[in-house]
Amino acid sequence: MTVLGTILYPLGRLLRNKRPDLALSVRNAPQLATTRTITLTSPAFTHGGEIPDRHCSLDLGPNIAPALAWSGIPAGTAQLLFILEDIDVPMNRPGLHTIALLDPATPGLAEGDLTPDNKAIRYVPCVRGRTGYLGPRPLPGHGLHHYGFHLYALNTPIPADHPLTGLPDILTAANGHVLADAFLEGTKRD
Repeated sequence: MTVLGTILYPLGRLLRNKRPDLALSVRNAPQLATTRTITLTSPAFTHGGEIPDRHCSLDLGPNIAPALAWSGIPAGTAQLLFILEDIDVPMNRPGLHTIALLDPATPGLAEGDLTPDNKAIRYVPCVRGRTGYLGPRPLPGHGLHHYGFHLYALNTPIPADHPLTGLPDILTAANGHVLADAFLEGTKRD
């Protein structure tokens, strides 16, 4: 265990039973509801499988975004919305790691594409205003964490001049515009 892990482990054990209300996950947001699905996969892990350290942050790994591929994007899709959340963080709400708007013409993202300097991607600030990919890093001793990789096909793009300061702005802008969605879950334990 790293020095950071050793320091944080007692806190993780203390908060072991503290989990957010899953009803607050973006997966359950009424603004993003749809009945059509997209396929979302990663060569790095299977649905429900462990996310490799390579794609984790802080002291677990180098924080390199995994490659993602999607198919079944419906006709009329003008923009894709990608959200990565930790649904087991010991807080009241799931923790947001990444929010990004993507070009629907791309069939996926190569490993490492979700960097803050990638001008082909429009990011929405998440943790403390951070943009880009923030990989999994469960609190040491807290137990197994589930990370939701969400993809939404929007029938209208969110204008570039539309201010987006966080998830509430995204939910407002996407409301009534979701054609289809995908969900890929990965896990991590420390």
